[in-house]
Amino acid sequence: MIPPTQPDRHTDVGAYALGVLDAADAERFEAHLVGCDRCAAELEELMGLTPALAEFKESAPTPETLTAVPGPRLLNGLLDEVAATRRGRARRRLFLVAAAVVLIVGGPLAALSLKGDADAPPAAAPPLANAVRAQYAEGEKAGSVDPVTKVSAGVSMAPRPWGTQVVLELANVKGPLSCDLVAVGKDGRRQTVTTWAVPKGGYGIPGSAAKWNREPLYAAGGAALDRADIDHFEISTLEGRRLATVKV
Repeated sequence: MIPPTQPDRHTDVGAYALGVLDAADAERFEAHLVGCDRCAAELEELMGLTPALAEFKESAPTPETLTAVPGPRLLNGLLDEVAATRRGRARRRLFLVAAAVVLIVGGPLAALSLKGDADAPPAAAPPLANAVRAQYAEGEKAGSVDPVTKVSAGVSMAPRPWGTQVVLELANVKGPLSCDLVAVGKDGRRQTVTTWAVPKGGYGIPGSAAKWNREPLYAAGGAALDRADIDHFEISTLEGRRLATVKV
């Protein structure tokens, strides 16, 4: 039996998002999440940090920068610069660092279907998978089945202050493939929402002998376009072969 919700469950949001809680703690946190608007809001923010990572990447230090040892004069200059910069940018930098940590650790978890080929079972899906599937269910949805490839694609969209949060549901696609989801604006702008790999066994294959190959792929990401400015989504291989188009 799950024990009553405890106040310290508030501190588990980050660990839950990263998938590092054990099964018992994850179950307790999910029970707590049902009745806690505060934790639900924090979890939603953590799952919408994709656009921040791109900004963080532009100013991230290189390995050479991290390992270099500055001389006293250079060090003093750097300290003065850091002190001046920190006053105006501390909160922004902390936010971007948090975004990088979440996405670098959680990046491989962006594709949340059970993965594997026809002969080997996949690793267990992380707790975050349940939250992404819930987001797909709650957002504004559109879908299509490509008449040529027969790939089934659905997108779920939710407006955010930074743009549009997008969750993809993909089925009836066989690999191996490397793919991307691109949002296309009404003005022709194109923005990559997320990328993923399709294993040999594929995703959402009806009648597959391996049950994990019968599961669809769920992949989460975001676009800086407002929902009203999006015309359609394109699912393609990284070599440029179109798999499906979803008009919204």
